Amino acid sequence: MSDPTFSTRFGFRAPDVEITVREDAPPEIRDAVLMGGYASGYGPKGMRDIVCAVMLRRPNHNNWSDEPVEREVQDLVDDAPWFRIYDLAERIYQSLERQDSDGDKPRQYEELLNTAFREHGIGWKMEKGKIVVRGSEAFELATATAPSLMLAAGAPTAANEIHQALIDISRRPEPDVTGAIQHAMAALECVAREYDGTTGTLGSIISRLPLPKPMDEAVRKLWGFASEQGRHIMEGRDPAFEEAELVATTAAALSVYLIRVKTRTPDPRTETA
Repeated sequence: MSDPTFSTRFGFRAPDVEITVREDAPPEIRDAVLMGGYASGYGPKGMRDIVCAVMLRRPNHNNWSDEPVEREVQDLVDDAPWFRIYDLAERIYQSLERQDSDGDKPRQYEELLNTAFREHGIGWKMEKGKIVVRGSEAFELATATAPSLMLAAGAPTAANEIHQALIDISRRPEPDVTGAIQHAMAALECVAREYDGTTGTLGSIISRLPLPKPMDEAVRKLWGFASEQGRHIMEGRDPAFEEAELVATTAAALSVYLIRVKTRTPDPRTETA
């Protein structure tokens, strides 16, 4: 890619647009994925190879020169299902990484896409070449902080559960919102057990956690909601994405809170009389 632009050099950026798009790839995003590839150095024929591989289409061998090949690529991208566009973005990143593993092209491509996602209210982001869900500011903060704190606190199972929750909520074309809720609450349960030193369920531990009232009741209701969703699976009713995002955000934030409280509170079991 070229040298940093005026807005990049001076730190100007458009404000983030409220997230309104998840199960779609509007024209602006299709253009960004494609134009970012061209800006990274691909010509029409190189881009056609990547696009055809993702879309499982054979190149039109009647197109030889750049102009008709570019139109062919544009038509394939315009007609593709929305989730294939995000597959294409990942494939372009992977191709750039193979060509320029120690360079800036993959990183710059990722930054370009994430800028487009923020400016157009897209509920996705690219992290190290993978398209993952982008949530509210609270969701982003809580889920980014929790795994590292869990690992540092000796709770790798909880960290893995949060990681699995993020994988489930990021699935395409349909997020596994029920799985995300279950994994997020499992992470909180792991942390609660670590704090309490028992192997009980979260529901039985809540009353012994250092939660200010009425926060303890709120957590109890959250546990009840998650348990209720498990019953709804058998009845064929799936929770909404926003509900899964709320549960994941709250469970991650509560886990961080419990870890920090435990870190600064002496464990009476280790104290001598």
